[in-house]
Amino acid sequence: MDWLVAASLFLVNEILSVPAYLIGIITAVGLLALRRSAGQVIGGALKATLGFLLIGAGATLVVASLDPLGVMIQGATGAHGVIPTNEAIVGIAQEHHGSQVAWLMILGFAVSLVLARLTPLRYVFLTGHHILFMATLLTIVLATAGYSGTVTVLVGGALLGILMVSLPALAHPWTRRITGDDSIAIGHFGTAGYVAAGAAGRLVGGRRSRSTEELRLPESLRFLRDSMVATALSMVLMYVVIAAIYVAREGETAYEAFDGGAENLGNFMMQAVTQGLQFGIAVAVILFGVRTILGEIVPAFQGIAARLVPGAIPALDAPIVFPYAQNAVLVGFISSFIGGLLGLATLSLWLNPALGLALILPGLVPHFFTGGAAGVYGNATGGRRGAVAGGFVNGLLITFLPAGLLLVLGDLAEANTTFGDTDFGWFGILIGYGASIGSWGGLIVVGALGLLVLASAILVQKKVVDVGWDPSPHRLAPARADGGETDSPAPADAAGRQPRISPPRGAPAPPPRP
Repeated sequence: MDWLVAASLFLVNEILSVPAYLIGIITAVGLLALRRSAGQVIGGALKATLGFLLIGAGATLVVASLDPLGVMIQGATGAHGVIPTNEAIVGIAQEHHGSQVAWLMILGFAVSLVLARLTPLRYVFLTGHHILFMATLLTIVLATAGYSGTVTVLVGGALLGILMVSLPALAHPWTRRITGDDSIAIGHFGTAGYVAAGAAGRLVGGRRSRSTEELRLPESLRFLRDSMVATALSMVLMYVVIAAIYVAREGETAYEAFDGGAENLGNFMMQAVTQGLQFGIAVAVILFGVRTILGEIVPAFQGIAARLVPGAIPALDAPIVFPYAQNAVLVGFISSFIGGLLGLATLSLWLNPALGLALILPGLVPHFFTGGAAGVYGNATGGRRGAVAGGFVNGLLITFLPAGLLLVLGDLAEANTTFGDTDFGWFGILIGYGASIGSWGGLIVVGALGLLVLASAILVQKKVVDVGWDPSPHRLAPARADGGETDSPAPADAAGRQPRISPPRGAPAPPPRP
């Protein structure tokens, strides 16, 4: 049996947990189903793989740019606590539960394909690393509750498969408001934050809150319409301000925030400027990777839809929505981080003394990726005010939910890290407390929770998604070609679908509706 375990670990750790390879395989399968030539299949699969590698390269640059900023923020504020980092806790858990995680992930992916084929939830979740993260969370929670390895794999695999088809459906009305059609869905376990952001945008936006992409600037500031320039400049300002506060508080000790340190004050401040500029480059790389992958994965899915899962919709990582509202990404990130700071203050002054909840420090990486996407969702339903509110709500959620999740992680709660995104929080807490009942009672509660999520998603799909419900019908229709605006929402088509929202310049162009 050792070879079987080794094979499953290789499949999970070296292929299925690497989004680029998974996307490449799926693209190749889709192109084969379309009866494309060998050259087209190989070329399309490679381009899709390269697109995801570009996203990964951009993400690596983002992390590298944000690491010293996180150090400076902690030094400037004096805060100490737990920093949610998905990769860190997954790495720690692999030492104790590696084989169970592998089998659970394989079973969960198989269950998701069966559900996508047999239910109205035609979503195929392709964000491989998040599948691994959720598989690890479910393994930790069920194992901590005392269930055997076999039960953990079977029950956890079923739950994982349910989440992979259900959460994209629950978010799809809001995602479709962004993209204008059903060509893609969100496949990222920050779904609760995105839905909350869309709802917050709808609540505060009003009819005439302009989009973040419609900034009216004087001629001398037109250069700020370039999202890469605006993002880099904003991050430079943030870096310089935080660096100045940090060095004023800590003196030359602050120089160690950067790799290799800084020689003097001038060098320290210029390194801060350089890191801000690097952040702008990182975001540009991510956006280019998104455009590259969409150009290949959407046509390939037409083949998969016709063969394996009729009507399949690819559910992809959070940056997939970034090109649709690039200014909203930055607005959402900053607002989410502010929400995280307020959440930290609430934990420090109230919830930690009263309930013993851990202090959750605002990790800049989760706030950028989930906060940026939340800004896009909030902007889609509420314009600029919606982007601010959506990011802020997301920031609160990814502060309070990880604090509660630590209570059900057993010994791993002492690892000084935890899962960061919203769906790990709320689902992990529910499953953790349900499973803690133990024996058959715990399994019944956990199973009921899974079935409740699945039933809710099917209901939303039939009653909300399929009828073309628009989460923000009060919003103005997209600007006309002559530069004017309509005074009322554009009408739905004969099938009840809302008109496509034109993405900003450079955004991926989905294929025509069937």
